[in-house]
Amino acid sequence: MSGAARRGYRSALRTDQAEATRRRVLATAADRFAKHGYGRTTLAGIAADAGVSVETVKGYGPKRALLLAAFEQAFAGDEGSVPLLEREQFTAIEHLEGEAYLAAGIALIAAANARSARLWRAFVSAADTEADVRAVLDQLLDRRRTDIHGAVARLRARGLVDASVGEEASAALSFALSPEGYEQLVLDAGLTEHQYRECLGRLVAGVLRPGP
Repeated sequence: MSGAARRGYRSALRTDQAEATRRRVLATAADRFAKHGYGRTTLAGIAADAGVSVETVKGYGPKRALLLAAFEQAFAGDEGSVPLLEREQFTAIEHLEGEAYLAAGIALIAAANARSARLWRAFVSAADTEADVRAVLDQLLDRRRTDIHGAVARLRARGLVDASVGEEASAALSFALSPEGYEQLVLDAGLTEHQYRECLGRLVAGVLRPGP
């Protein structure tokens, strides 16, 4: 292996290690935020549980930035503001048609909510008292609305939405498909994950294809 090749290999290895460390820190942050709440979670505590230095955690930004990135990773698999329908797990089901496409999409959202609902509860609670967290949450909610509008448009183009259904569908789906919905149905009401997915399917069907 040439010197340039060795340097390239070491550089790629360091990049992979840095990405793995960041993902571990964000996963740890998500766990601590969900268990202890935003106020009682410290950067030092995250660092200790993740097995890294406090300086490493501080390098990822202020605590509100960690909260946002931790939620994005928990919900969507990766952090960042990429629209949900453009993420890998959703592009992977594009080949499906009709009800199979709708069912696969619902299953993906159900799994995302299961991973992130407790963290979302901490996020919303923190926003009630922390203005900087409220600003971040408002941005995230705007992104959710954009994602839902995009999903309805995609489903309409596939013939999965009745012609009579208007813009109110986006508002209804925004709640039905949200972590709040998972929280109420599973964490509070006690539905199993299977029951939750079935309930979600019925709710979505009722919104997209309302009866007479």
